[in-house]
Amino acid sequence: MTAVARLRGWIGGTPHWVTFVTLAAVLAVAAVTSAAVGQLGVGITDVIGALGRGIGVDNAWAPADEIVYQALWQIRFPRVAMSILVGTALALGGAAMQAIFGNPLAEPGVVGVSSGAALGAAAVIVTGASVGVVGTAGAAFAGGVATTVLVYAMARSQGRTEVVTLLLTGIAVQAFAAAGLAFAVFSSDTSAREQIIFWQLGSLNGARWAEVALVAGLTVAGLACLLMWARQYDLLALGERTAGHLGVRVERLRALSIIVIAVLTAGAVAFAGVIAFVGLIVPHLMRLLLGPSHRGLLVASALGGAVLLCLADIAARTLVTGADLPIGMLTSLIGGPFFFYLLRRARRSQGGWA
Repeated sequence: MTAVARLRGWIGGTPHWVTFVTLAAVLAVAAVTSAAVGQLGVGITDVIGALGRGIGVDNAWAPADEIVYQALWQIRFPRVAMSILVGTALALGGAAMQAIFGNPLAEPGVVGVSSGAALGAAAVIVTGASVGVVGTAGAAFAGGVATTVLVYAMARSQGRTEVVTLLLTGIAVQAFAAAGLAFAVFSSDTSAREQIIFWQLGSLNGARWAEVALVAGLTVAGLACLLMWARQYDLLALGERTAGHLGVRVERLRALSIIVIAVLTAGAVAFAGVIAFVGLIVPHLMRLLLGPSHRGLLVASALGGAVLLCLADIAARTLVTGADLPIGMLTSLIGGPFFFYLLRRARRSQGGWA
């Protein structure tokens, strides 16, 4: 059996590969388009030529204007890469969250990752404890992970974690974090208030290669972990008791998964702000296309999340001339109606998978 055949057998059959290739093609087109559009119009050939020149491939398409070349590599390309990585991380977190909860309405925000990250970032902005984006991002990452760990610890009782208890604990902690965030906004000056509000709305503006490298490392590590547990997620879908009889250590799997979800989501939110609903929309759509098998679902969710956020970033920079709309606002405009649709569908199917 060839390596390609083994890979096809591990991930899935022909429908999976058709979906993967289609998503990859759409992502490539979206990435090139995203690098080309903006206040400084750049041709598609210039983008491709600059990319080739940057990786050491001499070509006739490379832009003659050095300013255009530098603008692409220092501003546009990092932003495109960050949109792809953030979308991937959020979608993977959502797919894993839905797997361990057994609920298509679950997404990473329910365990307080986003609210904790927002509170951590706001605390740094208001107090001025650290200067620059890296300090704010570090506080946001720490706040998101710490909040998730707190929610899980509070929801755990007698060696077990009930899903309903975890969700309700998450809601309570989110409410507390929201109160702290409101106090931070109330007590801050105008400049800090504007920073907090803009950060809450989500933006990819100002992405740099060092930040991209950090998010890339977290995302690749998270994807590797989730793919390693994909078979156990499939067994968990049969029910906790059945999965336990088949050798799955359910509580251990759930705890480790929540840690990975927290790292993925906090890493994305730390540099891009709060971006809602990506982890809800993408895994659900991919499940409708590919079915419940988590190996293919995780790969498709990663690609789908990258596509969604890349397209949303294009819209953020082009819908209003001369303005950079908050990307979190756009994903919420899409995700709000979609969430309502899922609720209606879940009610008709008595809470089962769509």
